[in-house]
Amino acid sequence: MGPVESSPSIAERPVTPDREWLRERLEQLEQIHRPSASQGERAAAEWLVAQFAELRVEARIEVEEAHGTYWWPLGIGAAAGALGGLAALRGRRALGFALGAAGAAAIADDFPPNRRRLRRLLPRRQTFNVVAELGSASAERTVVLVAHHDAAHSGLVFHPAIPQTIGDRFPQVLERSDTSPPLMAPVIGGPILAAVGALSGRRLLSKLGVLFGGGSVAAMLDIGLRDAVPGANDNGTAVVALLALARRLQEQATDELRVMLLSTGSEESFSEGMKAFGERHFGELPVESTFFVCMETLGATHPMVLRGEGFLRMREYPPPALQLIDGLAEELGIWLFPNLRLRNGTDGMEPLAAGYPTVALCSCTDFKQPGNYHWHNDVAENVNFDTLAGAVRLAEALIRRLDERWL
Repeated sequence: MGPVESSPSIAERPVTPDREWLRERLEQLEQIHRPSASQGERAAAEWLVAQFAELRVEARIEVEEAHGTYWWPLGIGAAAGALGGLAALRGRRALGFALGAAGAAAIADDFPPNRRRLRRLLPRRQTFNVVAELGSASAERTVVLVAHHDAAHSGLVFHPAIPQTIGDRFPQVLERSDTSPPLMAPVIGGPILAAVGALSGRRLLSKLGVLFGGGSVAAMLDIGLRDAVPGANDNGTAVVALLALARRLQEQATDELRVMLLSTGSEESFSEGMKAFGERHFGELPVESTFFVCMETLGATHPMVLRGEGFLRMREYPPPALQLIDGLAEELGIWLFPNLRLRNGTDGMEPLAAGYPTVALCSCTDFKQPGNYHWHNDVAENVNFDTLAGAVRLAEALIRRLDERWL
């Protein structure tokens, strides 16, 4: 794709959504206790379908299977690493290597967009994706806007004092970093250290494997025992953004574009709802004529578009898609926080890995973190509605531009 040509009409079309209208719906959603793959998640899905109906948009719930956690599969893998380190320290190096290697492999396989074999052996529940479609069903091109309506469990590793302390005491580290902290590095690091220690006979590495493995098990236990947070920023902001966009598309329909509005369940258990959507729908959505927009935590201080994401391997977002949305933001006068990548994953990971043109529209604080991330102060009162409104305008501009001219 060459340079994006400016269209004088685009900047004039997107309408800034009513902030009170957004706030009212966000406050309703945050009252629903909605952990992944729970009846509360189902209630949130039903609430969203009813909200679409008020806008005269037909929506459906697609029921899928999910495990509903990440702390069990990661905790099992970390425990295997810790046991492997202990076995090596007791002279059973072959067993130590086997346990460490198996634990590391299980953890790596559980990170999106991988196959996640271990969690298939764990208990399964239902998760609930909400899908609405606007525009002509026979349109040759499709834009899929993605949010998620489940909410995350809290945990001490998400304490807001951690990034604030790092930012205050080590500002040079924060300034140099262009990625979020690799929170999963210690989790997979424990089993790897245990395996290497057993293979090499180096007791220090085995001891570190026990330390990191045991610490990761404790962290996963802590997360599993805590309750789900209200989830206003993460990711109620994107859910109400879907509603605002549905409202605008009812007022001014697209001409040549089908728009799918997708809110997934079980995103907080490693994008299980998005993976299920892909297994159900990717085969009918051609890569060359489908564009995905993942909307995630839209209510922090600064709007941004992720440059890449990945738990182990950084996957870069495609330059043509980034160039398009960056150009539209400039045209609309929306400043985007520059050059950030995520060492975890959003629902954008699945279409990105499948080869679709994809962008992830997000927001961040001055500490380069999502606002109130996985903490109990993630409520509508702490959402920056100016950032949210700007994200809605940018998403609408992207839809209008792709309706006029594809990549």
